[in-house]
Formats: sequence, C-alpha cells, structure tokens
Amino acid sequence: MPDLDTLRFPTGRLSLVTITSHDERRAFISTISNCSERLRAAVEDLSDDQLNTPYREGGWTVRQLVHHLFDSHCNAYIRFRLGLTEDRPRITAYDQDAWARLADCSEVPVSVSLDLVEGLHLRWVAILNAMAPQEFARLILHPEDGEMNLDVVLQIYAWHSLHHVRHITALAERMGW
Repeated sequence: MPDLDTLRFPTGRLSLVTITSHDERRAFISTISNCSERLRAAVEDLSDDQLNTPYREGGWTVRQLVHHLFDSHCNAYIRFRLGLTEDRPRITAYDQDAWARLADCSEVPVSVSLDLVEGLHLRWVAILNAMAPQEFARLILHPEDGEMNLDVVLQIYAWHSLHHVRHITALAERMGW
C-alpha cells in the first residue's frame, strides 16, 4: 500500500513555474482541455459500489471526486471570467469538504457532472485559447492565498485535473478494477 502522501498526491504536489513561452501555456491548456475525456474514461466502467469507494481512508469517494471536479472547475472558470473583466477582483473561497457532503454529491449520478465538466471545459478552453499572453498576467485576489495572476490559476487547475483523475485511476489499479 502506498504511503499517505502518495495516496493524497498521486501526481505529486503542485509545483508552479514561470511560464515563458506560448508552448508552455498551451500544454497547461491542453491538460484542462483533455480533463473531461480522461475523467469519463476513469469512471465509465465503475459500479455504484466502486463509485462509493473512498480513494483513500478518510478521503472522498470516487463519486464525490467527480462532482468535486465540476464544482472546483466551475469556480475556476468564474475566476478567469472575473479576472478578465474586472480589475483585481476579490474572488470567494469555498469549503470544498462541506460542498462534497451536500446531497447532490451523493445522490446525483456522476453522468450529470461528467456532462457538466465536458460543457464547462469547452467554454473555458475557448476563453483560454482566445487570451492574449498579457491577459494571463491579469490578477485576482484570493481571500486565503492572496494575489495571483491567471498564469498561476491556469497551472493550479491543470494540476488539479490530473490530480483527481489520478486519484480514481490509482484506486482502480490498487483494487484491481
């Protein structure tokens, strides 16, 4: 059994870089663009019992992870829109654990969030692809993490896409699904 840190961060911890080229930025956008396909593939053959299995002891279930990806990426999409249309907007944080405990994360089929992630990412990637390089330098103000530019936000959510999909695929590998 992998250690707790490996279970929590199966793709490694977030490591930010200074983006210096269009190709670097395109790679992060591509990761976000491909997230819905990877997520759908990770859960497509899982049973309800498997969807209700936590990816680690004390962790969220696969079902909660799928719904969380939509919740989180919906917030990210709004953060980009605010960052592009307002001057240094103060965004809101949210209690992701409390959101994961709400009824929609246990009662709604994952297919709903899979479809929502797919549509959301189509819109989000359209914005990302249309952004000029200087727009990625625009700032948002996070109440807990402080000021960050949209290049940083892009990296966070590219990592986030890989991070949670890997939670699911690593669990499936450990369980022999």
